[in-house]
Amino acid sequence: MTQAEDPTGGVYFEFTPVGVSVKVCAIDAATGTEVSVIGPARASQADLQQLALRKLRARLKAGR
Repeated sequence: MTQAEDPTGGVYFEFTPVGVSVKVCAIDAATGTEVSVIGPARASQADLQQLALRKLRARLKAGR
């Protein structure tokens, strides 16, 4: 699991290989809110992380 700096207090990322894909979970450190995305294993880690982060931010915004 890796942690990225985020103005909301931090986001944890977990990468899990699933066959030819990878599941990326993004967890908001402040609220415990978690989202996941699945992408091709050949995609860059940074691209998958950004996708998961955008989904997490959308979820947090919708919950306000």
